[in-house]
Amino acid sequence: MANDAISLSLHAGEILALLGENGAGKTTLMNILFGHYRADEGSVLVDGQELPPGSTQAAIQAGIGMVHQHFTLADNLTVLENITLGTQSLFAWRQNQKKARAKLVAMSEDYGLVVDPDVLVSSLSVGERQRVEILKALYRDARILILDEPTAVLTPQESNNLFATLKAITKKGLAIIFISHKLHEILAISSRIAVLRRGAIVGSLETVVAQREQLAELMVGAAVARPKLTAIEKGKPVLEISGLSTQGTGATALKDVNLTIRAHEIVGIAGVAGNGQSTLADLLSGLTKRFSGSVRLNAVALPAGDPRAVVAAGVGRIPEDRHARGMVGEMEIWENLISEDLRSPEISNSGIIISSSKSKSRAERQIEEFDVRCSGPEAETKLLSGGNMQKLILARALSRDPTLILANQPVRGLDEGAIAYVQNQLLQARQRGAAILLVSEDLDELMSLTDRIAVMFQGQLSDPQPTGDQSIAEIGLMMAGQNSAALNEGRSLDH
Repeated sequence: MANDAISLSLHAGEILALLGENGAGKTTLMNILFGHYRADEGSVLVDGQELPPGSTQAAIQAGIGMVHQHFTLADNLTVLENITLGTQSLFAWRQNQKKARAKLVAMSEDYGLVVDPDVLVSSLSVGERQRVEILKALYRDARILILDEPTAVLTPQESNNLFATLKAITKKGLAIIFISHKLHEILAISSRIAVLRRGAIVGSLETVVAQREQLAELMVGAAVARPKLTAIEKGKPVLEISGLSTQGTGATALKDVNLTIRAHEIVGIAGVAGNGQSTLADLLSGLTKRFSGSVRLNAVALPAGDPRAVVAAGVGRIPEDRHARGMVGEMEIWENLISEDLRSPEISNSGIIISSSKSKSRAERQIEEFDVRCSGPEAETKLLSGGNMQKLILARALSRDPTLILANQPVRGLDEGAIAYVQNQLLQARQRGAAILLVSEDLDELMSLTDRIAVMFQGQLSDPQPTGDQSIAEIGLMMAGQNSAALNEGRSLDH
């Protein structure tokens, strides 16, 4: 059951954090509150008045606003046009932009969400775009804000600014539901915490008495401890990137990237989305061709633009988007598991005809080894939760014992239990001798799981520094481009 007899209250001026594993029912509950879904039983009351089920318009009129994890803004429109879109009648003789501008400016100043109404959204930073999303909800006179993973693409400084804004908003009487899988954020921003597990509320407590370990245990139903990095002697160079640049302009084009990763080493790349990390990941995965420079794997040139050759060379790929690139949802689990290994003698006859029985037998072993919760190898992949789909990708990538693992946002959107599992698998691969490139926007993950950290900003990569030599605040400044010397000169921040 997606939601099971949930009773929840929200008071003016408070921030209620909503925690839960993937598939616990958080998104379903929020979609019911906002009118996207219709509940089978129960009711939603705002100020004592019951909302008609399944009506987004009624939810908005009642003062509920929702800010989604992925922004819903039109890049080719101005801030003012985005905010007022849909608020005025299409049949009006003319749109009252003067009145709308005055209201927006007053709100921006009142709530500390300063943004130029006349600039195109395409020119805004990620943090500024989020301000626009919040202003869009407030412009519609929202008194209840639902924020779904609001810091997923923000730097630490932008997250801190957002928290300050949210606290200021609640002082004016607004109520906020804050959804996040980052426990340190929940503890820093919320007034009260509700925990969902398997569609039901299993705990509700005041934040001042909450403990991180306690929350993690409530989420998964058992004690959870994230693995820790231990010292290990590094081996020979596995990945060597020299002078790598790609065609194109803008932040996503790579500019003279240099990087070496050795066996038994995890190197992390920090950066705000859209600064070239995806370009680098695509290139190393064989999905794009490089423009200049060299990439060598175990002293041999890595094939460009040839995914099959990249996998055959010993690269294990954990893509950024498990739905769009990691798996084919309509295919069965066993089919996805063999998709990068079609010529293996373990599953085919002479590398030509695939044996479904052999493939399913191997899939059963992988499902058991990687603890994939499913009905069996013939289940449709799209029916898996995010965490189990990620385990499936790990099973495919790690079962072949790769020498280089490209882990791009491997725990994005996962709950505490799944995060601990994925990170433990990466550390075990490091122990076996793999070199690992870990791309992540979660600085806590990078600080706890890597040997060295580099920062990518507008296609430039800083020289990796031993983890711990730089603080999260310093790395955050580099992610925002506020310490370009560290990027241009390939060195760490000056202290």
